[in-house]
Amino acid sequence: MEVDGLTRLPRHIAIIMDGNGRWAQQRGLMRHAGHKAGVKTVRSSVEQSVKHGIDVLTLFAFSSENWKRPKKEVSLLMDLFMVALQREVKRLKRNNVRLRIIGDRSAFSEKLQQRISAAEAETAGNDGLVLQIAANYGGRWDITQAVRRIAASVASGQLQPDHIDEDLISSELSFKDLPDPDLFIRTGGEQRISNFMLWQSAYTELYFTDAYWPEFDAEAFDQAIAFYSSRQRRFGMTGEQLQSDEE
Repeated sequence: MEVDGLTRLPRHIAIIMDGNGRWAQQRGLMRHAGHKAGVKTVRSSVEQSVKHGIDVLTLFAFSSENWKRPKKEVSLLMDLFMVALQREVKRLKRNNVRLRIIGDRSAFSEKLQQRISAAEAETAGNDGLVLQIAANYGGRWDITQAVRRIAASVASGQLQPDHIDEDLISSELSFKDLPDPDLFIRTGGEQRISNFMLWQSAYTELYFTDAYWPEFDAEAFDQAIAFYSSRQRRFGMTGEQLQSDEE
């Protein structure tokens, strides 16, 4: 589906990359083969985001709940994350993409934490697309960390409780310097947000597709953008109010 010529594109796209394991199993492969195939789709999604001038692309790579998966699968995922960081960072740098990792890094090995920091530092000077990888991230974790910091400020006397508002809470969350997601995409047929950016997604347009993540190619990406362009974002107002404002 062609998206060239659309006047309204999302600034920030967030994606739950679901279906890697099922894609592999349907082909008689180990689940890990699906995760490896999914890396190619990550590359395609980054390329499409750059092509369309998207400001931010956030990919949910590993949730705080994913530690419950079989230990072997988790270990292979960590290895793949390590290899992907090493292989892709040069490509990101060449294409003016800035890499950021959001989530609790403390559960990762020291070697992986160092690799993450090095990859972020290598692309820190880029001013094009911001690629955020959510790793060991959860929306409830994000909100909990924000509340703890605010509570500490209240306890120390630096903040009065009646000064706590939505803006203050937002300022303590992950990627507080970036816009909230406009378009949320989930592949793999499931229709839930699975603890992903709960606060930031209050008015995000939701797009679900049955395609498994390794199948989510450039055309499928553009179909999601076209869906977004067709939506009327009212933010609590009526359609008539928006139409009046446009006039």
